[in-house]
Amino acid sequence: MFSLEKTALSISCCYMCGRFARRSTQEVLADWFGVALEDMPWFAPSFNVAPQSFQPIVRLNSDHGKREFSLARWGLVPFWARDAKIGFSTINARAEEADSKPTFCEAMKKRRCLLPSDAFFEWKRPNAKSKIPFAIALAEEKPFALAGLWECWTPKDGPSLETFTVLTTEPNELMAHIHNRMPVILDPEDYGRWLDVGSPAAVVSDLLRPYPAERMRAWTVSSRVGNVRNNDAELLDPQVGG
Repeated sequence: MFSLEKTALSISCCYMCGRFARRSTQEVLADWFGVALEDMPWFAPSFNVAPQSFQPIVRLNSDHGKREFSLARWGLVPFWARDAKIGFSTINARAEEADSKPTFCEAMKKRRCLLPSDAFFEWKRPNAKSKIPFAIALAEEKPFALAGLWECWTPKDGPSLETFTVLTTEPNELMAHIHNRMPVILDPEDYGRWLDVGSPAAVVSDLLRPYPAERMRAWTVSSRVGNVRNNDAELLDPQVGG
């Protein structure tokens, strides 16, 4: 039987970034991103965000130009796609190629977004038979935004579907011993530039860089994070002896 949970697990093991956590409350995120709490769609914290799940994104409203929260599914489906299955292989977009790849180039020009996060997960593979899960966050323990792209896809029959992808870049010194890629993390002072799609992709290309390693920390966590059905705060606890 087809299983979104099994598919999400296999996807996350093949891509970077394939899991992240958002423990901040809506009140905290409303203040952090400058959006009125009463205007936000409801969503709960999630400690094991997996591909194909619906998550909050921050973008500019097309009517009034102000920031807004919206819920979208992880795994970008371009507007021209024949069906939504492409979203299983588009949870990430390589930052250095996004403006030239047909799947992502239109979104890179017109539909950039922020993905509220508090940590992301990655698996280090010391050998072919083992893997060690890590949580990675900011050293100052504050929320942050991953750089993302979003799209709206309309099937022949049925409602429109909004989806997103996470941009990745080369690893910094902290991430290099864990994985060969890392998600693009944006500083708050750069949120406006990234969201302003009036600025060509080339103008914001300097933002698509590895985040400073000295401003981040990484720690081993329980292998429970590998199961998408586990979604609790203990997933972020340091592993004993790790």
